[in-house]
Amino acid sequence: METAIKVMTLLPWTDWAALAAFISGWAGYALFAKRRSSARPSVLASTNRIRRQWMLQATHREVRVFDGVVIQNLSTSPSFFASTTILIIGGLLAVLGTSEKATELVLEIPFAARTSVLVFDLKIVLMLMIFVYAFFRFTWSMRQYTFGALMVAAAPEAEVLTAQGAQGEAWRQGFADRAGRVVGLAAETFNDGLRAYYFAFAAIGWFFSPLLFVFATAIVVYILYQREFHSEVLEVLNA
Repeated sequence: METAIKVMTLLPWTDWAALAAFISGWAGYALFAKRRSSARPSVLASTNRIRRQWMLQATHREVRVFDGVVIQNLSTSPSFFASTTILIIGGLLAVLGTSEKATELVLEIPFAARTSVLVFDLKIVLMLMIFVYAFFRFTWSMRQYTFGALMVAAAPEAEVLTAQGAQGEAWRQGFADRAGRVVGLAAETFNDGLRAYYFAFAAIGWFFSPLLFVFATAIVVYILYQREFHSEVLEVLNA
C-alpha cells in the first residue's frame, strides 16, 4: 500500500489523468475499430477481402513469381519501420542516459512543462514502451508475410487442381481462405505498429502539458477513425 502511494505521488493527478486517457484512448479505439469493422467495413477489412481474391487468383496461375514479388514488396514496409524503430529506441535510450542535460534543453522550449528529472524520465520511458511495442509488431508482421509466401510456394500447380474437379475447386477455396487470412493478419499486425507511431506523436504532447497530451490523443483517435472508416480510398475499395 505504501509503495502504491509513493508511486502515485511521483506525478500530479493531472498527469495521471492524462496518462489514463491516453491508454484508454489507444486500447479503446483498437477494440472499437475491431468491432466496428464487422458492421461497417474498414480499410483493413476491405483490403482483406481483396487479399482473399488475390490468393484465389494465385491458384489459377501456372507461374507464381508475380505473387512472390508482391509479398516480398509488402514485407519491405514492416522491415523498414522495424529498422527505423530500432534507431528511435536507441535514441531514446541515449536521452534516458543523459536526462539532466535533456531536461535542461526541454525547459528552453517555449510552453514546455517544467518538471523534475524523474518525471522527464517517466515520459521517455512511455515513449520507449510505445516504440518497443511497435518493433515487436513490425517484426511479427515480417514473419507472417514469410508464412504467406511459403503457403503460395507450397500450393499445387493450377493444372493439378483443375484435373481434380470439384475436389480441386474446394481446395482452391480453402486455400484462398487460409492464405488470405495469413496475409491479412500480417497487414493487421503492421497496422498495429503504424498505430503505435500515431500515438507516439500524441505522447509528445505530454512534454508540454497534460492537457495537450489529452488533446493530442483525441486528435490521433479522430484521424485514425476518419482514415479507417471514412476515407476516399475506402469508398473506392467498396465501390
